Amino acid sequence: MMYIQEACRSTPVLAACDVAVVGGGIAGIAAALSAARAGAKTILLEQQYALGGLATIGLVTIYLPLCDGTGRQVSFGIAEELLRLAAAAEGKDPVADWKDRRTATAARLECTYNPNLMALEAERLLQEAGVEILYGAQVCETQVQDGAIRALILETRSGRSAVSVKSVVDASGDGIVIRLSGEASAVFRQKNILAAWYYTAEDGKYRLHPVGACDDPDTYQEAEAAQSGQTRYTGLDFMELSRFTQDAHRVLMEDYRKRGEPSDRYQLAMIASIPQIRMTRRLDGCLVPDEPDACVRYPDSIGMIGNWKRRGPVYELPFSCLHGRRIRNLLAAGRCISVTDRMWDNTRVIPACAVTGEAAGLAAAMGGDVTALHIAELQDALARRGVLLHEQQLPPR
Repeated sequence: MMYIQEACRSTPVLAACDVAVVGGGIAGIAAALSAARAGAKTILLEQQYALGGLATIGLVTIYLPLCDGTGRQVSFGIAEELLRLAAAAEGKDPVADWKDRRTATAARLECTYNPNLMALEAERLLQEAGVEILYGAQVCETQVQDGAIRALILETRSGRSAVSVKSVVDASGDGIVIRLSGEASAVFRQKNILAAWYYTAEDGKYRLHPVGACDDPDTYQEAEAAQSGQTRYTGLDFMELSRFTQDAHRVLMEDYRKRGEPSDRYQLAMIASIPQIRMTRRLDGCLVPDEPDACVRYPDSIGMIGNWKRRGPVYELPFSCLHGRRIRNLLAAGRCISVTDRMWDNTRVIPACAVTGEAAGLAAAMGGDVTALHIAELQDALARRGVLLHEQQLPPR
């Protein structure tokens, strides 16, 4: 490989903040909202020009369940607030509807939603909370001193600049800050299959076509993954992502055309503007929860999630899976948290992103130094927001 030498540079400091949240997906929205509501000066850095990530511009527009599938809601706080926000834009109240139907039909507390309205409503919510949103900002380096991040280096249309920080929440989905700061990380060994979700307009209504999705994690042996016959994508190399995007466009068009000829009654309405990659890089943190850990009680729990694929399991999420051992002012949220590969498919989805985002943002606002944080104070603050921490607090099945 050839190299060039870059000249030394002085990078201007664009802004300073208490909490910098990297990534404007659901986890980043929850983290920024949580930190700002706790009184912290908060900046949200998003490389795209809309909020929501996979949940909006990625067209994965299914707000998966906040319940355990047996009639018990398990995720609260901002997770419930964002569910209501997503549904309210279309005049729905999913919580009230679920409470009416949960016993008779075993309904799940979930909804579908309009991705454009969700992105705009989330932006409004953050603006009202006082969050400074910086679109088109990609973190390319970190300045680390004495085990703490002091600044994030950005690439923008205006050039290279920096943001001075007291604490950081990595909600990037790809563990960007985790990697750049030198915190321990791990990658998804099974890799991702091709996904090409899109919308059509049919007889005046919009219809989602989920072409390709996550498959259940296998035994993580590369040979077994290769036997599936499908191309796998790490999602971490930009040239590979370019191929993924073009492959997805080809598959999308093939699926669209086989459904019918374009007409006044059938049209392609919307395609994703980001690659629909689910699991890439995560924190390798102080604790690594696993899928069989349902019903485990963690003394440092920061909230709960259900299992979107199965009814019954309830998982407490420990604060220990939101941070590592090397960088004391860095927290992870959403797809970046520390879990095993087989648990990752549960914690990458919207409810877990919102639950971990709220806790990470609040902890960052409380100082961000995980070595000095009093877990009981964090838990008390979450409880005052209506978050339930332990399964024992739920009504019996």
